[in-house]
Amino acid sequence: MQENDRKLQQAEGGKEEITESTKTHLEETEQAEAKVSEQTVPKNEEEKQPEKETSSETKNEETSAKNDESNDHLDEIDESNAEDAEDTENEKRHTIPMLDYHSMSMENLVGELQRLVKNEKVQAINKHVSAIKYEFDQKFQDFLDEKKEEFVSKGGNEIDFRYNSVAKRQFNEVYSDFREKRDQYYKQLDQSLKSNLQNRLEIIEELKGLIDIEEDINTTYNNFKDLQHRWKNAGPIPRTNYNDVWRTYHHHMEIFYDFLHLNRELRDLDFKHNLEEKQKLVERAEALANEPDLNKAFRELQTLHKIWKEDIGPVAKEHREEIWEKFSNATKAMHQRRQEHFQELEKVYEKNYEKKQEIIAAISSISENVANNHRGIQQQIKEVEALRDSFFKAGKVPQRVNEETWDQFKQSVRKFNRTKNAFYKNQKKEQQENLEKKKELLELAISLKDSDEWAEVTPQMKRIQSDWKKIGHVPRKYSDKIWKEFKDACNHYFDRLHSDKNEAHEEEFENFKKKSECLDRLKEFQLSGDKKKDIEDIKAFLAEWKKYGRIPYNKKHINSKFNKIVDALLKKLGVGKQQSELLRYGNKVQELAKTEDNYAIGNERVFVKRKIDEVKSEIRQLENNLQFFSNDSEDNPLVKEVINNLNKQKEALQTWKEKMKNLNILEHKLNKESEEEESEGNEEE
Repeated sequence: MQENDRKLQQAEGGKEEITESTKTHLEETEQAEAKVSEQTVPKNEEEKQPEKETSSETKNEETSAKNDESNDHLDEIDESNAEDAEDTENEKRHTIPMLDYHSMSMENLVGELQRLVKNEKVQAINKHVSAIKYEFDQKFQDFLDEKKEEFVSKGGNEIDFRYNSVAKRQFNEVYSDFREKRDQYYKQLDQSLKSNLQNRLEIIEELKGLIDIEEDINTTYNNFKDLQHRWKNAGPIPRTNYNDVWRTYHHHMEIFYDFLHLNRELRDLDFKHNLEEKQKLVERAEALANEPDLNKAFRELQTLHKIWKEDIGPVAKEHREEIWEKFSNATKAMHQRRQEHFQELEKVYEKNYEKKQEIIAAISSISENVANNHRGIQQQIKEVEALRDSFFKAGKVPQRVNEETWDQFKQSVRKFNRTKNAFYKNQKKEQQENLEKKKELLELAISLKDSDEWAEVTPQMKRIQSDWKKIGHVPRKYSDKIWKEFKDACNHYFDRLHSDKNEAHEEEFENFKKKSECLDRLKEFQLSGDKKKDIEDIKAFLAEWKKYGRIPYNKKHINSKFNKIVDALLKKLGVGKQQSELLRYGNKVQELAKTEDNYAIGNERVFVKRKIDEVKSEIRQLENNLQFFSNDSEDNPLVKEVINNLNKQKEALQTWKEKMKNLNILEHKLNKESEEEESEGNEEE
């Protein structure tokens, strides 16, 4: 039986001869095969061979099958076995799990496709790859449509839309690799199948000739057994020839058994052996009712059917109908188990469908009530993303509503995105208007920055600053530039004002003189080789530099010279980028503290907070990308690049957080001083 199991995984056969003009489908049932046999065997041969026991067995089995309400239980086995006809490796598809690809993201689908192509036989993963490609194409098209709508909503022309997707590029590369391997495999397989086909046709010709050879019946019988052995080891053949060749072989084998009635002893020995083997198959088939693993039981039943059809010959007439009915009933019981299992799955799919309808309704509700402010919309974006994840994780739905459910989901999400995009489009228009207002204030500030009419211009400059604060956001790409120009113009005017109105001008020049001396000493400074001591010396220079305070506006270039020398010294000491940057940032914080300019400090906080948010977003994206790669891809250059970038971003995040901490300390200090001054003023009153 073990030999039968091994050999019969190679191909599935029929029983009767069929003419060359008759081409039947790969998945025909035994009942249909029997009908073809009945039609194609010549009538005169039937008359010459009245006993026809083996053909009678086929008819009895056909009759038994007809008595069943349906042959679905046999069709199910035949259809599954047909897939394995050309290659035993194809059977491995049973053991490769078909995951819930619908719930996976595009990046995870790429990772799963990469794993399958790398680790599994190419002919065993066709269905898996097709399912992955179907889900990926749907998700990518949906993603692309959203990006296109967003592009158009921002004023872009649809014809100019382009989007480079890393996930799509990776998917195409892996899928192309799969197709190349698959094509190469089937090209090699084709030669082998054609060779095996020719070999089997030659065996059939030899089998046909046995009844015409005048020799001892025992010799003829031994030759028949040898042909059977050669047939079992002839290997798989093309699917297009599969049913025809097997039917032809079985037809001539039955003719030989009819011829063998001349020696009943040999025939009866075969009948006895075949009955014992078929009884074993029946016992194994009936025992499968207790196998808890339904997939395993079904695969075992497939193997039993292969052996029944391909390895074991006919039995005595009085046992034929009974033994076939037992085997067919065991198969029918398994079919019923599977049908009940699928019915239970269908109930689960119905529940999934209800859950997905609830999710779609929730998204639609948000789409109907989109917020009219940035914070509200950002919160709704998070809610919609969470609902999207829940939708994909909800599981399969009945096939009849699959496309409809997917379309409803896409429409609900797109409706929200369109409303959201429309809001930001209007906001962009508003920001553009704000930009024009700030440009007007900037032009006015620049025109007044060199004025000497202090009494008249100073109130006007203060009003300009106040009006600037009242104007809302401008497009981000202009924000820093226009603010710097405006701040420089205002600082230039007030620096001149302060220099002219008090002795601060002399103090600033005194500070410049001291800083120049400090810079000269820094230029002469030599590293001692003691890293700890050298760092403390550099800190002392930084502290001294901060101590001297403001310098004339037109002398501020000296700060840049000082910072360059400090950077060079720290680099020689091997001080990390983060520590070096924080040391230098302390100087900037000190300058902000001296100006006591709450507006400047506030803008610095906004800038640093925005940087923190940007770095966090980048870290989340990189960490998400890492999840898309399988565990065995750590040596992949792309993975290494992502990991290196992630580490850099984490270092940058820590640096920005330290900067924010310094600003918080500064703001707390200034607030405390302000409160103390107010308290002192109240006491004096």
